[in-house]
Amino acid sequence: MPESDLKPNRANAKPSKKRKNKFAAFVRWLHIYVSLFGLAATLFFSVTGITLNHAGWFFGDSESAFTIKGRLDESLISQLRDPDSTTARLNVAEYLRAKHHLSGEVKEFSIDEFQSVVAFAGPGYSADVFVDNESGDYEITEIKQGFIAVINDLHKGRDTGPIWSLVIDVSAVVLCLISVSGMMLVFWLRLRRNKGIVTMIAGTVLIAVLIWLAVP
Repeated sequence: MPESDLKPNRANAKPSKKRKNKFAAFVRWLHIYVSLFGLAATLFFSVTGITLNHAGWFFGDSESAFTIKGRLDESLISQLRDPDSTTARLNVAEYLRAKHHLSGEVKEFSIDEFQSVVAFAGPGYSADVFVDNESGDYEITEIKQGFIAVINDLHKGRDTGPIWSLVIDVSAVVLCLISVSGMMLVFWLRLRRNKGIVTMIAGTVLIAVLIWLAVP
């Protein structure tokens, strides 16, 4: 029997170990840099989780209300007589926005025989406009909430538009990558692997028990 057949096949063992080490290095790299990339998002959603859950601690329920009255231009009044006109809705909304510095997106614009209603909404902000279609007289009720209410609405994605909605989705993916890569790294920490796995399981079980027992 050739002497080479009696020796252990180290050639196959080494590439396998190298692949594992490369994969571990990649997971470590991924965890570090994804964590750094998502640092601001993680901090923001962590802090706003507290302010959202305890808005009263930070005066998050305070608001300022304003009432504004005015009259539309004659050209806009005539446009409101066509309830199906998209141009009328756009022109009236932009007129009100520019004249009174209203914020947010137009969430509602309804026109009936006697009255038109325009609703603007944004994070921590709302403005409801009621227009008399005959005279063109209107009244605006504008509500501005504080900074805490604004960031709480950003946390919830409430009236924040499609771009911020995408930011929330990307942040969620980043947080998932941080969690999964961190969990995978535990299996390469030989001295702390068992303790790490036990701690991870304990945390998971604790959350499940709290959901089962504490949530009404």
